[in-house]
Amino acid sequence: MNEVQTGASSALFGSGRHTSVSRGLGEFHGRRPVLVTAKGEAVLALPVEGLDGRRLAEFTALCGPVVAQLIITERRALALGLDASTPMALSLSAGDDARKILALVSDTTNDRLPAAMPASPAAAAAIQLVKISQSLPAVLAADVVGHGVACEESIVRVEADAVARFAEDAISSLIVASEASVPLNSGTPTRFVVFRDAMGGSPVAIIVGKPDFTNAVPVRLHSACLTGDVFGSRRCDCGDQLRLALALLEDLSGGVILYLAHEGRGLGLANKMRTYQLQDHGLDTFDANTTLGFDDDERDYGIAARMLRMLNCTRIVLLTNNPAKLDGLTKAGIEIASRMPLDAPINADNHRYMTAKAERAGYQFDDLTASLTDRS
Repeated sequence: MNEVQTGASSALFGSGRHTSVSRGLGEFHGRRPVLVTAKGEAVLALPVEGLDGRRLAEFTALCGPVVAQLIITERRALALGLDASTPMALSLSAGDDARKILALVSDTTNDRLPAAMPASPAAAAAIQLVKISQSLPAVLAADVVGHGVACEESIVRVEADAVARFAEDAISSLIVASEASVPLNSGTPTRFVVFRDAMGGSPVAIIVGKPDFTNAVPVRLHSACLTGDVFGSRRCDCGDQLRLALALLEDLSGGVILYLAHEGRGLGLANKMRTYQLQDHGLDTFDANTTLGFDDDERDYGIAARMLRMLNCTRIVLLTNNPAKLDGLTKAGIEIASRMPLDAPINADNHRYMTAKAERAGYQFDDLTASLTDRS
């Protein structure tokens, strides 16, 4: 393997916008409010993740006399039956306790539809921030500008523009944190290269064998899946694809697996379990995502493209069934010479999931796609 390039802009790590957004994420993970600012507004925002009566009462008192609104994503607004093209702000009443608020955020049915209006720029940025934290994509928010609300100095302040730039800045801030040889049971030599970004993420490149980086390199972009990769879940094909990719790269005398923190197509593990509950009640994998307020697929492949460039690997053969990965890498400047499929076994527990991916997102599973074509 060529020497890994480590040239990232270290100045980014000390920038104020990274610091504020990183601190904001920490506060949201701790279920504490942050102050999100934009031109002419300052919004106190609290994630609804784990909301209970005590936290709701404390936040109401903190915002007083301003009445907080519930900010939801465009996808969740559409699921509730609203005509929405942006995140929306829902009006809350005095009778809306924590249970009713959480129902507005995640239940498949709702007995009422509050008055709604497009969310302000700062409130929309708070939604983006809570999505980055991989919490439920909704916040309570109150614009405290001009209402005599004195925010405590301890409350973290985040600029809306900084949230919008954070994902892009995280890509450019990527560095190599460490690397080492890791022997596997197959006997093929492998090297694990651990990267670090400004969000604290640690994506990993597994260099299998001795790939020829002067030619198109076989590459697998693998979204981390605790349930499938580690425990052998039958609800998905992730673990099977990882093992198939590793065996194929060994047969090809080398290649690269990028192991990315994209659990649940970018939702995170907790939200993936929530979508599983919705699927158990009849929704497919895509409708479950959008019911919770997420996009069909929340993954972005900018970090993957950056990793490949740092590995001097810009022309690849992509091991995938997913057309979105081809598009995402191509748009990020990676040349894809060809695609190789990974046909994992289909069982009674993942057949519905695999069928939904083929029918609704264009995934190419040779046997399943052929049978669906014949059926139509």
